[in-house]
Amino acid sequence: MKHKKTRPYLCTVCDKWFKTSDILNGHKLLHNAGKMYTCTQCEKRFATQRYLKQHMNVHSDKYKCTECRKCFSDSRQLTVHRRSHSGEKPFECTVCSKRFSTPGSLAAHSRIHSGEKPFKCHECDKAFSESGSLKIHMRVHTGDKPYKCSQCDRSFSRSSHLQRHKRHVHSNIRPHDCRYCGKRFKSSQVLKRHAYTHTGAKPYSCRHCSDCFTCYSQLKIHLLKSHNEVTHMSHM
Repeated sequence: MKHKKTRPYLCTVCDKWFKTSDILNGHKLLHNAGKMYTCTQCEKRFATQRYLKQHMNVHSDKYKCTECRKCFSDSRQLTVHRRSHSGEKPFECTVCSKRFSTPGSLAAHSRIHSGEKPFKCHECDKAFSESGSLKIHMRVHTGDKPYKCSQCDRSFSRSSHLQRHKRHVHSNIRPHDCRYCGKRFKSSQVLKRHAYTHTGAKPYSCRHCSDCFTCYSQLKIHLLKSHNEVTHMSHM
């Protein structure tokens, strides 16, 4: 895979790599060969009128999610999408019993047990079990942040990061309430940290001494002031 260091341009359709953007754009024409029907709204191309007609549902309200208002081309895609809101995961891994919302997600997960990681980064040699993970990872190197917040000037490399930003910054919804005092929070992580003030738990321990802290930011300050250590690690 080392030759990909000289081929930095990835085709997201077939995962082939190319030396220049011009060669990549020429290659993309192969995928559009025979696709004579173009969507007038987003310029995507299709091989038949039936496929184009089905695609046009994306721009209508025919298959719209009632939760987030996103539209899909058919009922199957809408059904799969709804699982992201309901949490339904009907596909179970026979090895570890972990469950997934789509068969594709299960197939990608199964590669973990086989150790198969065919998609490798040409910049840092990290490897991934699916092409989608590689595409997301490449944004670390390119700095690409395609998910823009409609309410402020922040941009994000992942859709999930944008959604989390909207919940924490722009939403007034606080679905997580403290069992001890009833105070409500926007995220389970913030609630978890708040609960430490009631339980007295101090899960963040210093690796240099016996001091412990209720939150990660306190630990960072301690490491800097007491041990002259600057850390950029992030807690999960």
